[in-house]
Order: sequence, then structure tokens, then C-alpha cells
Amino acid sequence: MTLVDALILLGVGVVVGIINTLAGGGSLITLPLFIFMGLPSSEANASNRIGVFLQSLVAAGGFKSKGVSVFPYAAYVSITAVIGSIIGAYYAVDIRGDVFNKILAVVMVVVMILTVLKPYLSKTGATEIFTPKSKVATIIIFFFVGLYGGFIQAGVGFIIIATLTGIHGFNMAKTNSIKTFVIVCYTLVALGIFIYEDQVRWDYGLTLAAGNSAGGWIASRWSVGKDDKYIRAFLLVTVFAMAVKLWFFS
Repeated sequence: MTLVDALILLGVGVVVGIINTLAGGGSLITLPLFIFMGLPSSEANASNRIGVFLQSLVAAGGFKSKGVSVFPYAAYVSITAVIGSIIGAYYAVDIRGDVFNKILAVVMVVVMILTVLKPYLSKTGATEIFTPKSKVATIIIFFFVGLYGGFIQAGVGFIIIATLTGIHGFNMAKTNSIKTFVIVCYTLVALGIFIYEDQVRWDYGLTLAAGNSAGGWIASRWSVGKDDKYIRAFLLVTVFAMAVKLWFFS
């Protein structure tokens, strides 16, 4: 890795750490970036998890320090997410690079559509709902969140936000607090699988992680009550450009 690569990864890492904490979807930038820098798709997917884990860990601590926490509920949904991530990570290890790139490009387009529609963000001020049925439904859904997160991760934040705001009516601060905690739990397990399979490029992953962690801490400290529309607009433009390049020119 060159000095220029390191500086790019640090700078992008800070921006992505903020994006992941406020809205989600930052891996839609970092995954293609790793691939464009020459990493095989499997190594890019694995190395990206270092930043995701550390940034989420720091962000979760930031939310807790601000008194934003939803326990033990966050622990319940994390358990099924971890189980799903084990399955997803093992599938990710074996997939061919060209297939992975096509899947990633499609995921990026789908997430862009969700970003534009964002029906789940229209429930501001909704009353929190904690019925037994809603709890069970969310715990089951988070198994599939973990399955997808273990496999590719990119855009999982949008799925979590849609689930928590749509089913329970959480505000964005509580939603992001749960989101970061869940991602910490299942990413730790998925990362362990990637390390075991020798898929992680530590130089790239740790450099990006340093930026991710700084961005996650910054965003978690001032994100409560902030509007994420500018973050989503930036993400939309950036992801579209990367999806086109990934599909046609990689």
C-alpha cells in the first residue's frame, strides 16, 4: 500500500464513519474503493469489516456516553443477527470475484432506490411500539439482517433503520444506537471467520478503520436530532458513480 493509498483511505474513512453512523450505507463506498485499489473482491469484503467493526464500536460508545441506549432489546436482536452472520460470512468466502462484483453493483442500485423512497424516515415522532408480536418479528428479521451483513454488509444500515423505525417507531437516535450495537456483535463474528480463512488485508483494513473510528465518534456525539438528508444526497451521487464503474469497468 502506497502513502497516497493510505491518505485516501484515511480521508474516505472519516467521511464513511460519519455516513455509517448517521444513515448507513458507507460500505457502498469503501467496498468498491478497495476493489478499485486492486484488492480481490473476497479480500476487499473481508478487510472492510475491520473498519466497520471499530467504527461501530466507537459509535456505540459515543451513543452510550450521550445516554442513548435500548437494552436489553439490542442484545436480543443481536443474538439472531450473529447466527445469521456466521452463515453469510462462510458464503462470502467462497464466492467468485466477478459474481461478487455484479452482486455488489445490484445491491448498490437497490440501496439507492431505498434512499430515494425512504418511506421509513417519514415516521418522525411516531409512538414506540413494544408488543410481543413486534418483538418476535424483529428478532426474526435480524437473523436475515445478520445473514446479509455477514455476506456483504453494504447497505445493511438502511435495512436496520427501516426495521426499527417501521416496526417499533424508534426515533433516529435510538435506532442508530441499536444499529451500531448489532453491527458490532455480528461483525466481530464475521471478521473472525474471514481472519480464519486468511482473507483480511490488515494494512488496508486498519488504515480505513482509523478514519472510520474518527468519523463514527464525531457523528455519534452530535448526531442526535440532526437531519441526514445531505448525507443521503452525497451517498446517492457517490454510490451511483461507483456502481456504474463496478458493473461496466471492473
